[in-house]
Amino acid sequence: MKWRLSMKSFRNRLWLRLFLALALLVLLTAGCGRQAGNNQPESAATPPEIPPISTFIMDFGKFTSPKTLTYNRGHQCVGIQLVAFNQQNSALSSINSNTVESRKNWNYAALNVGLWSVVLVVGLVVPAAAFVESFKHKPVQNPDYTWVWKYDVPVKDEIYAAELHGRYIDNGVRWDMYISKQNDYSDFHWYYGESNLPATEGYWILKNNPSNPTDLLRIDWHRDLSDNTHDIKYINIVPGGPENGGYILYGITSDEAYDRFYEIYNKGKDNHTYIQWQYITEEGRVKDARFFRDSKWHCWDSEHYDIGCP
Repeated sequence: MKWRLSMKSFRNRLWLRLFLALALLVLLTAGCGRQAGNNQPESAATPPEIPPISTFIMDFGKFTSPKTLTYNRGHQCVGIQLVAFNQQNSALSSINSNTVESRKNWNYAALNVGLWSVVLVVGLVVPAAAFVESFKHKPVQNPDYTWVWKYDVPVKDEIYAAELHGRYIDNGVRWDMYISKQNDYSDFHWYYGESNLPATEGYWILKNNPSNPTDLLRIDWHRDLSDNTHDIKYINIVPGGPENGGYILYGITSDEAYDRFYEIYNKGKDNHTYIQWQYITEEGRVKDARFFRDSKWHCWDSEHYDIGCP
């Protein structure tokens, strides 16, 4: 009888030890998938959502068309100074002349927005094209849980190789873009950023170019999926640059009278320019205390002619 009880007790202890060993193995296996630095969510098998194009490329369309600006392929990697405001002198003379006086308000707004659009057309044409191209391709997952979009990008007469890396982090995604050009440079870390998991807010940090890999531009963005509004802000972060801290902020609002806006800060002159307009009718207004010598709004109609503000 005692022998039978002893055997039963032994079998119970054996099963208990096997159960504990199995439980420990499960915990260790689960832990391997969530090692420090990986931060893999349960949906690790699903690639992260790339933030939309509007989080990277600002809409300048109503004020200036990038296609009308001269693009010199030979200078696409030449360092640029973000928004060279000294270029305003001759342009402001034209705005103040009698030939365009009736559209003075619109033209001044367009000038300020147009200067910033040069940043995208000249300075960021390659990284911007690489970002847009990423949406046309499917990613693969590396053993370290990083998702990689790998593809070629045609820009004018050149072909660039791009790799967009996406890696889950706590409550979000880390993004890194590497761009190569044959016989020129390889895996240049042109920009990086982070977005939250709903992809409703985040940022990008862009470098100047492979020849001058210093910080150039920070892009902060937000979007509200419930009312389809968003904003995007380009900030000059050139180390030691005279315009470091200058910015342009663009947004879409739910306001019916003026559903679009820009806010531009000229760091060198410590001056703000505020622009609001209606996207469909193109009616709008601009305020700039330095240029207009007052703190009032100055308006234009749907044909861009100056009018008294309502």
